[in-house]
Amino acid sequence: MKAFSAANGPKLFLDETSVLDIGGCFVGDTDLSPGRAIPDDGDPRIDHSLEGFLFTCGPDHIRHPEPIEARQDGRKYPLHGSFSSHPAEILFWDAQGDDAECRARVRVTMATGEPALLERHWRIDGETGEVSLSDKVINTGRKPFAPVHMYHMNIGAWLFDDHVRLTGKMLEGGGFPWTFGKDPGGVFCVPAAGAGEPWAEIALGPIAAIGGLTLKVKFRADTLPHLQIWRNQKAPAHVLGIEPVSHRGASRYELAEKGELGLLKPGESIEYGLRFSFG
Repeated sequence: MKAFSAANGPKLFLDETSVLDIGGCFVGDTDLSPGRAIPDDGDPRIDHSLEGFLFTCGPDHIRHPEPIEARQDGRKYPLHGSFSSHPAEILFWDAQGDDAECRARVRVTMATGEPALLERHWRIDGETGEVSLSDKVINTGRKPFAPVHMYHMNIGAWLFDDHVRLTGKMLEGGGFPWTFGKDPGGVFCVPAAGAGEPWAEIALGPIAAIGGLTLKVKFRADTLPHLQIWRNQKAPAHVLGIEPVSHRGASRYELAEKGELGLLKPGESIEYGLRFSFG
């Protein structure tokens, strides 16, 4: 892990061994990442990634494994796609005054054997403390593929009390307590923004464990038009996830059948964006 911080904002630990995702996220002395308070899905790559504050799934698959199209051997896409465990090549890492910035590229081999390239740009605004992530996925292979993308922002829910709420225009009634649904947890996926809105926003807080601050998350609504939220309090898991995602909660077969997957042709690219802050 490589420490990444600016004059203001959280102190992040970026994982060079896995897509330069976020391992620890410290606000003061408190790490918001769930650590080992996570479910075991039987994939060590995902166990490692899920321990951290943010990991990225895609570019070829999201959610649970499903069969690879046109394969006769029954092989499936891996859990949450192929990104996790691919090392990052850091191209730039520096402090710009009070700000912090880094750029990296990640060469990915997808489940089909075809390559893709992730160009990743992290920045922390030293004045506001806002963290920005800009991603570009490029098809560097010979065949088109259906690009899918999800950011898993996972928070250790033992940090929450009964006053913590999820708030956003996409939520029923504009928001509700973090303990939504039935115990020990559940998941839902909703459209993230109204027509023409470039960014969607959701908040989680106030979190007394970090001085009453609220986590505020924004993400590009054009390429991440849905928001998935999950929580799991079935021991040893104690985690809540905020998950901007490219596609609604349906199988690949259904999405493809209804023309919702789309294709990224060789040489083409697609961009995603995420921002978060504490205030």
